[in-house]
Amino acid sequence: MNGGAADSAESRPGTERVALADLDADGRSVLFEGEPKTVRLTLAEGDRIPPHRHPDRDIVCHVTSGRIELTLGDETVILAAGEVARFDGDQDISPAALEDSAALLVLAER
Repeated sequence: MNGGAADSAESRPGTERVALADLDADGRSVLFEGEPKTVRLTLAEGDRIPPHRHPDRDIVCHVTSGRIELTLGDETVILAAGEVARFDGDQDISPAALEDSAALLVLAER
C-alpha cells in the first residue's frame, strides 16, 4: 500500500494504558511521557498546593474521589468526585483537599 492510512498508523506510537490503582497514592504521579501532560494528584484532607501557574496550557481537572476546593485566580469552586472542570493555566491555581481526594489532570499546550 502506498501512502494511505496504513502508513500513517505505523508512524504513530502504540496505545498506552495505566491503571490508576497502580500509581503511587501520595502526591503527583505522571501517567504518560510527552504531551498532553497527564497527572494524577492525590491530597490528604487539609492539604493545599500553593498558588502556581501553568502558562500557555488549558487544564482539565477530573476529581475521581473526595472533594477539592479549587482556587482559580479570584474564583473558588468546589469539585466533588465525578465532577470535571476546564480552566486556563495562565492564572494562579491552588487546589485544597476538603477530604482525602484524588484527581486526574490533563494539561494541554495551547
